Amino acid sequence: MRAAARTETLSHGDGGGAGEAGVSAYLFVVLDARRVDTPPARIALAGIDEIVIGRGDERRFTVSEQRAVVELPDAGMSRAHARVTRAFGGWVVEDAGSKNGTLVGGRRSSSGTSESAPRPVTRAELADGDVIEVGRTFLLFRRALPFDPAAPAVLDGAIASPLAPGMLTLSPAFQRTLAALAAVAPAALPVILEGETGTGKEVAARAIHALSGRRGDFVAVNCGALPAALVEGQLFGHRRGAFSGATEDRPGLFRAADGGTLLLDEIGEMAAPAQAALLRVLEQREVLPLGATRPVPVDVRVIAATHRPLDRLVEEGAFRRDLHARLAGVRLVLPPLRERREDLGQLVATLLARAGVAPLPAIEPRAARALLGAAWGGNVRQLEKCLAAAAVLAAGGAITVEHLPPEVRGPAPAVPGGGAEEPGAAQRDELVALLREHRGNVSAVARARGVARMQVQRWLKRYALDPEAFRGD
Repeated sequence: MRAAARTETLSHGDGGGAGEAGVSAYLFVVLDARRVDTPPARIALAGIDEIVIGRGDERRFTVSEQRAVVELPDAGMSRAHARVTRAFGGWVVEDAGSKNGTLVGGRRSSSGTSESAPRPVTRAELADGDVIEVGRTFLLFRRALPFDPAAPAVLDGAIASPLAPGMLTLSPAFQRTLAALAAVAPAALPVILEGETGTGKEVAARAIHALSGRRGDFVAVNCGALPAALVEGQLFGHRRGAFSGATEDRPGLFRAADGGTLLLDEIGEMAAPAQAALLRVLEQREVLPLGATRPVPVDVRVIAATHRPLDRLVEEGAFRRDLHARLAGVRLVLPPLRERREDLGQLVATLLARAGVAPLPAIEPRAARALLGAAWGGNVRQLEKCLAAAAVLAAGGAITVEHLPPEVRGPAPAVPGGGAEEPGAAQRDELVALLREHRGNVSAVARARGVARMQVQRWLKRYALDPEAFRGD
């Protein structure tokens, strides 16, 4: 992703002031909905008492003593837009008299869904997971995440390097996991990767292989997709004539990965007979192809992946305890997307680019809120499919909430103050957001919405909106 402008990132030397040992509050700049390729940023609030947020001519983060200043080139923001300050053991956000206001909402429930609709605020106490909207920029407040005093106070995604290939994160907890991944990669230890479906276990396995220095190939197999009768032949190979239909010699996946890495994905689904055969291979470091009389030595680094914890399967009797002991060199758990919403903005840009979308589309505010508020049960994989479909439906225009699937859209947002949404309120909100972004330029709003200028004029009349009110700052 490219930076919108020059960035200045400063280290914060004293690093003290964390509320608890080893944790700190954080403020994340997650998403610029106008330019989704704008890099994210992270500000650790240990030792900081005030963060001033406003529009700047260029992107800049500065820290001095107990004060941080965040300047973003967002035309929808005022020069002095909002302040986040420490107060009575917590944090509050205050609007600084901005033209377009400051919205707060989107904190998470225990089920992973959004609890609160965004509401304009003059001053509000922040809870863990609150999303702060300033202009078209979305920020995320986290109350207590792991804190490293040696890390810079500001981590800018524009200059941050991934700890593992293809895996960039601003999440302090996930950074620790990736640091462990990078540390263990050169060793010969087996690795167990655990995490929900779609969290990127194969991406992590490929990163381990890339960092390992092993010269052989990376080979992945989904154990749950292999028929029980064929799993041993697929893994260990077979000789011609070993069974009906075996018309030629096949080396098997272990020998294909000789000198490299073999990912056994969804290993918890492996049948019991195959588990016994796999144990022998790991112990003897050799495979016996079906129909063969002599074993073949192999040098393979095994990574096992599962969405169900193997230790629980062992206790349930569904997985061999001795095999688990052989596989359990290092255990790494990948977090679900709902626990790393601070990475959503950079994931959106990365996944849209991977889908071949160019140029990257803007995202309307309601759609951005829906993306940040979705439960993402399918994690990054679900987000990838959602964005690819939305970009096709948007047909080169901005992604709106109507382009998102129903499970991501969620229920219609409530009107601030309670009550059901009035007819047309969603369209009015979208029109107001566009007027703010384009400073009352009706022609620009029409182009962004993909409609005739006259249609925008009719909407302005219907909702009693004056474009002159949105001009200037």
